[in-house]
Amino acid sequence: MKLNLSSRALALAFLTILATPVLAQQPAQPNYLPPTPAISDTQFATAKEIVGLTGISKTFDPFIPAMLNELQGNLTRTRPELLADMNAVMKEKIAPEFTKRNEEMIDYAARLVATAMPESELKETLAFLKTSAGKHYTDLQPLILSRIVAGLDAWNRVLSVEMMDRVRAEMKKKGHDL
Repeated sequence: MKLNLSSRALALAFLTILATPVLAQQPAQPNYLPPTPAISDTQFATAKEIVGLTGISKTFDPFIPAMLNELQGNLTRTRPELLADMNAVMKEKIAPEFTKRNEEMIDYAARLVATAMPESELKETLAFLKTSAGKHYTDLQPLILSRIVAGLDAWNRVLSVEMMDRVRAEMKKKGHDL
């Protein structure tokens, strides 16, 4: 009877392990990035999914190509005869290698998100982002942000003129003409 009960317990433990979702263990953070507090693998995995669903992960995509383009321009400006070989090297070797490094920033962003919120809120946020309303909200972000930037530009121009007018008025009261 004891053997049968032990066998059942062992089988149940084994099935529990198999049924438990496997969470990606967080990779070591590169030492050149600012340190972040320790987080659990669950927090990291949840936050990384949030970073992906919100589109934060896509914000890093243009950096490597822009850096390579600038580097190539700097190197071939004085040596234009290298352009064809440089294009080949950049496209075939350098770009693929360094594009993989985007993952470092995605992981870093996930750590920042994970440390900013308790695990329960991370899970709630992830659940929301998976709803149709959450997906719609995420899809609207580029449009909203571009409109905010346009508004910010206009707001900045008006405020800078108004601030200068106020500074001039106050300095005039002190006997200074600007």
